[in-house]
Amino acid sequence: MIHYHGLPITPASAAAKVLSGRHAFVSYLNPQQLEIAIEACQSFAVDNGAFSAWKSGRVMNWPDYFDWVESIKRLPGFDFAVIPDVIDGDELQNNELIDAWPHEPWLSAPVWHMHESIQRLQVLARNWPRVCIGSSGRFATVGDSKWWHRMGEAMNAICDDMGRPICKLHGLRMLNPEVFRHLPLTSADSTNIAQNIGIDSAWRGTYMPPDKDWRAMIMAERIESMNGASCWVKHAPQESLFGDAA
Repeated sequence: MIHYHGLPITPASAAAKVLSGRHAFVSYLNPQQLEIAIEACQSFAVDNGAFSAWKSGRVMNWPDYFDWVESIKRLPGFDFAVIPDVIDGDELQNNELIDAWPHEPWLSAPVWHMHESIQRLQVLARNWPRVCIGSSGRFATVGDSKWWHRMGEAMNAICDDMGRPICKLHGLRMLNPEVFRHLPLTSADSTNIAQNIGIDSAWRGTYMPPDKDWRAMIMAERIESMNGASCWVKHAPQESLFGDAA
């Protein structure tokens, strides 16, 4: 599984150090460390910024995002771009955004939101080489019991009899080992490092790392010490694994 670390990570020295030989997730709304990702990473993917825009109430200009992807998609380290989506939108809105997307399918990934129908997930998985899974609606809290119950429904619907997904899956905001190690994801991302290396209260004790560069390295090593599942245990009783989903 590819572990994508969300940018920006500050200071830039920490970003450069931790990303060397790793993988980055660059947001269209915060692209200031794109050059670091291009030069330091094995590969990078780009996010459309919809989640940040949704949280801040910003209205997106999607043609500008189309042009930005066009300008970078031929770089050797470029992996994929997340197709525009509306976080709490309906299926019609999100299908219209997919229809408007101008780039090649092999470098593109639509988003299935967990509040949407399982049928839509199946359609996306049959028609796209990679699908992103986004936590939303009643299932916005990654890793709680409702979320795991819904994820079980999703995996049962798009995995074959051997538990293998019919397309590549990317977990948005799912780069937590307690989450991704149970799922047959090709990749996942989070801004865990970016959010936590600056919280001094979380780094106390006798062996506290001397600076943010080392904090970033320690977090990356911990995250990447685990891999995603090789397959989904189809029809497993989710409640016994992850608690009551009621």
